[in-house]
Amino acid sequence: MTFLRKLHVTSLALCAALITFSAPAQANPERWKAEGWAKTDFSKSSIEFNEIPSGGPPKDGIPSIDKPQFKSIAEIGNIVDQAPVIGLTINGDARAYPLSILMWHEMVNYIVGDKPVTVTYCPLCKAALVFDRNVQGKTLDFGTTGKLRKSDLVMYDRQTETWWQQFTGEAIVGAMQGAELALVSSRLESFGEFKKRHPDGTVLIPNNPRMRNYGRNPYVGYDTAARPFLYKGSMPEGIDPMARVVVVRTANEPAAISLSLLREQKSVDVSGVTLSWRPGQASALDTSEIAKGRDVGTVLAQQTDSSGKLSDVPYDVTFAFVFHAFHPKQEIRTK
Repeated sequence: MTFLRKLHVTSLALCAALITFSAPAQANPERWKAEGWAKTDFSKSSIEFNEIPSGGPPKDGIPSIDKPQFKSIAEIGNIVDQAPVIGLTINGDARAYPLSILMWHEMVNYIVGDKPVTVTYCPLCKAALVFDRNVQGKTLDFGTTGKLRKSDLVMYDRQTETWWQQFTGEAIVGAMQGAELALVSSRLESFGEFKKRHPDGTVLIPNNPRMRNYGRNPYVGYDTAARPFLYKGSMPEGIDPMARVVVVRTANEPAAISLSLLREQKSVDVSGVTLSWRPGQASALDTSEIAKGRDVGTVLAQQTDSSGKLSDVPYDVTFAFVFHAFHPKQEIRTK
């Protein structure tokens, strides 16, 4: 059975997201302004507008979580250890964001450890990234445009209605075009790993458990599909486009290594960052029930800081086609 025939979408917003996009000729500022983007300054852009074809859900059709609710690990009780979460710790404030919730909302705006952050997840490119919301003296709040570029989530900030590329953190259209969001170190890990590290941590819960079919994967079989969905760019050479790769995000150019190589070697140095892998985390994009997805393991990315201690550095586990789409001149290490 093909990937498209296996999709099980119960959210109207995500159903709209999977509709074939309109023709690129319709992707233009005048049409977008009529869709509710009158405040966006389309005179400032670093991309071709036809890279963002119109269609899919409307502005905020996939709703961000702006007033998140959390429970302690002792209270939560119903999350299995292999369930994938984004683990975030800032100034001793430890929080877990289950992908079972982010699958349906894609971003959470909040203050963690006195730092305003947005926690983001793009299912179609499997990018789980956390950003500092303080930019150029402003504290921004982010929502979903409902649009994709290179199969990646395009966010917007509610203060200037600038459009931002989630995978790169770059402002691509609008008043803040050219600005970049600073990454905050986080871990894409199993709930069991987070619980072991932070037994007193808290876990994101749905504001309204009936709002979405939380815990279900609307993209059944996507991470073993032959090709990516809603992507028309070139494919990487020497690696399956849907193969998982680990992207190290330091001050230099991002570097990528195939997850299969890291799994084989268990520990690898990439651009001065030590990557390690261990089993125990379920894929969020495999079976219909997220917690029962195949074991893809957890990656840890660390670097020795100026004091001689190991500290986490920003990284991401994404698909090979995504890294190639945004960094076409860089090779993905496969051996």
